Amino acid sequence: MKALILAGGEATRLQPLTCDTAKIMVPVLNRPLLEHFILYLKKHGITEIILALGKHSIQVQSYIENDDRFGVRVSSSVEEEPLGTSGAVKNAGELLRGERFIVFNGDVFTDIDISKMIEFHCRKGGMATIAVTPVEDPTTYGVVETDAQGKVNGFIEKPAKDLATTNMINAGIYVVEPEILEHIPPGAFSMFEKDIFPTLLKSGAPLHGYPSQDYWIDIGTPGKYLKLNHALLERSSGNNAVKIADTASVHASVCLEGPVIIGEGCVLEKDVSLRGPAVLGNNCFLREGAVVDRSVLWQGCEIDRGAKLHKCLLGSDCYVGEYSELPNGCVMGSKTRIAKNSKISSGEKIWPSS
Repeated sequence: MKALILAGGEATRLQPLTCDTAKIMVPVLNRPLLEHFILYLKKHGITEIILALGKHSIQVQSYIENDDRFGVRVSSSVEEEPLGTSGAVKNAGELLRGERFIVFNGDVFTDIDISKMIEFHCRKGGMATIAVTPVEDPTTYGVVETDAQGKVNGFIEKPAKDLATTNMINAGIYVVEPEILEHIPPGAFSMFEKDIFPTLLKSGAPLHGYPSQDYWIDIGTPGKYLKLNHALLERSSGNNAVKIADTASVHASVCLEGPVIIGEGCVLEKDVSLRGPAVLGNNCFLREGAVVDRSVLWQGCEIDRGAKLHKCLLGSDCYVGEYSELPNGCVMGSKTRIAKNSKISSGEKIWPSS
């Protein structure tokens, strides 16, 4: 069975981390998000994965080119301009024709059992099955109304609080029949959630919602991306686990509070404090007395003497000067620099200069 991952968006909500990095390539516990997707789909019997790409397509294609390490065929379809969720599927139509397939939104990370979802779809029949999951606040998502048998009755896109009839929202995973391609206009921007599914429903085509309580998170914003890393660290490593790569150098005086991951080639000097949940990408350098608390650093970052970070996100090759302080929620795009003794405001975003 084939799966198509929608990875062609601009990823504006995750900037400045995605200014020069495709969202599908952002590291999650020091592995590209794409790798997590591939292993997840492979576990559920997916034999071929198609990536719907746009911006940064060359970066992603270089990663998957001639790559058979996962035992799954991975190919790509590139959009010259954004086509939306269903437009991207139509664009890849020649790779999808003739058999049932899965569409997966590249904005989400989940444990939803798609094997069971496929079984549900086959049992219920219909043009498409939409994964639905509960959230505390449905007002920023697309709500999916279903009856007791799972048949979709209606869609409400980002409803006002008093108009939200349910907290079950579109989880961005669809099992669809190949005939759906005939209902998507070629070469035009279109969205499953706003255009195709509501139109199919009005025409009487049966659509179903597959409810799941499994882990699900939209990682489209820096805060949620950080939350995902924290959740996976705590789940996979335990509250006190410390994972240090063989080539990392950690001074005996360093204070480590798990869960933390320290990548290859990292150097942690005297009196450094690293408090989890936290991730250091490969070749990070924490100089004497630096404090990194509940933060995620991509590869090649340098935190100079006495600098302090709390719940921060740093792209690759960032520099934080001596005794600077980055409080809750700061985000640095790749190759950005903070000068010595800087006091950065909470939640500030530091953008690359070019």
